[in-house]
Amino acid sequence: MPASPQAPPFWHAFWRGFRIMGPLWLGMLPFAVAYAVTARASGLSVWETQMMSLTVFAGASQFAAAGLFAGYGAAGGASALGIVATTFLLNARHLLYGLSLSRQVALSHPQRLIAAQFLTDESYGMVTVRGTQEPGGPSFGYVLGAELSLYTVWNASTLLGAVGGAVLPSPEALGVGVIFPLAFLGLLVPMLRGRMTMLVALLSGLGAWGLSRLLPGGLVILLAGIGGALLGAWLTSKKTAVREAGA
Repeated sequence: MPASPQAPPFWHAFWRGFRIMGPLWLGMLPFAVAYAVTARASGLSVWETQMMSLTVFAGASQFAAAGLFAGYGAAGGASALGIVATTFLLNARHLLYGLSLSRQVALSHPQRLIAAQFLTDESYGMVTVRGTQEPGGPSFGYVLGAELSLYTVWNASTLLGAVGGAVLPSPEALGVGVIFPLAFLGLLVPMLRGRMTMLVALLSGLGAWGLSRLLPGGLVILLAGIGGALLGAWLTSKKTAVREAGA
């Protein structure tokens, strides 16, 4: 009986995970710069702007928080609780990411805490799809490499924007806004195998579009993800029941 594939050494897996995120670096850079410019315009110092990227590391939440800081403490402005609640809702989708990764990667409790801190939409998507090519499946080293790859670029770009962002062009002017949507489409399409997965993806997408008219982005993804998972489970159980009844 052939031996089962062994997980690669930590650093080998780490650098493989680090490199798979390379195609997304170009899309990360201008948005980190745009966040830094927004934060500086809201009154945050270079140090405060950088510390948010180092400790929070969540693009949409940082943009929202930076905008809310402009009115913090003023009459009718955002409160500390309001800023925290806004960023929480925007990041609610990470609950699904964490649950999904916990089923794919064997992690100790300390490793879970570290991986959770640096988890992003992009690293989750790439690890989920490309990690299947790893010997023995994705390991902690592979996950951390993918996460810290974007963390490094995001923080370096934040510093660039905080120091000299006023003279840099906007992301819209550079036309890089399509990079992340195209990257996720590239990850999604190979996973659409069969009518059932295509139906679930279509209905989940329509549901997310409808909810986006009413709710914050992070909460939309969380609800659409849960709804899609429940729909997929129901369709699978129904198909299994029909197959067994016909047997």
